[in-house]
Amino acid sequence: MSTQIPIAPPECPSCGADLPLGDLACQRCHALVHAGALTVLANQAKALEAKQRFAEARETWNRSLAMLPHDSKQAEWVRDHMRALEQAASAAAEAKAQPQHAWARRLGPLAPIAIVLAKSKGLLLAVFKLKFLFSFFSFLVIYIGLWGWRYGGGFVLCILIHELGHYIDIRRRGLPAEMPVFIPGIAAYVKWDAIGVTLRQRAQVSLAGPLAGWISAAGCFVLYTYTQDPLWAALARTAGVLNLLNLTPAPFLDGGSAIKALGIVERTALLAVTLALWLFTRENMFFVVSAGVAWRLFTKDKPAREDWSSWLYFAAVLVALGVVLHAVPSTLVHASKAGGAGF
Repeated sequence: MSTQIPIAPPECPSCGADLPLGDLACQRCHALVHAGALTVLANQAKALEAKQRFAEARETWNRSLAMLPHDSKQAEWVRDHMRALEQAASAAAEAKAQPQHAWARRLGPLAPIAIVLAKSKGLLLAVFKLKFLFSFFSFLVIYIGLWGWRYGGGFVLCILIHELGHYIDIRRRGLPAEMPVFIPGIAAYVKWDAIGVTLRQRAQVSLAGPLAGWISAAGCFVLYTYTQDPLWAALARTAGVLNLLNLTPAPFLDGGSAIKALGIVERTALLAVTLALWLFTRENMFFVVSAGVAWRLFTKDKPAREDWSSWLYFAAVLVALGVVLHAVPSTLVHASKAGGAGF
């Protein structure tokens, strides 16, 4: 069955660059030319999967391959997913034809998935990545040893929530991503491939981590207000400061990726927001972020089009972190840190 490819626009919908006839990805920003049509197909395929119509879902995913560069990560993921759907379809047919899977039939519509998992240990390993588990527990042991199980464990949990923010946002877009990897004593990251992703989507994925980090900071502050335990104040402030630092528009930080979607006007407006937050909260970390934004006013990585939605996302996360940091009583934070291993 042939797949009709939509007519490509004359210019990139992300950066405005001219698109040569037949190109499937922009040569300048690597955005997918048929991103809109691909999103529609992905939503249709996911709806079919939810109804256990695996064969139809596989055919829908197959139609998207004609609109993806053959060697792209997205195309590789689609091919892998199609193989998994083929196994699920076979398992569903086998479950209907053969009554020996009585234990699986008790799971109702989940029976085909259960049979596939029972037959493929590789799928279980894909869910629980050994690299993720080993690095996470190594990370946890080091920080519990440094700061005690309460503060150290809480600190690692806040880092995990931040990274899961990235991971969940990537996967909900139907993009391939690995579980977070933790480098003990240094950092953590989520490995994914942004080829074919628009600048706006990259910015939103980058900002999803600090947004999740704000949720952890706000949650710790709420626990402090109910318990009056300075541990929660310390964790709220730690999570707030670390996620604010991550929004600095510097290489290898989330802010460095997010600001690439902002033009000169948006960057100027973001500088005004960070300076206002610095004056209001008296948090010097906002001045650090302001310095980074000021530097990016003069770099040559500004997009051709404005993106106020990414600016609003960026500014909202900054304001949310500022509210938490301003609300946390710093005297209790210092007192709780002085307790060290007592946590």
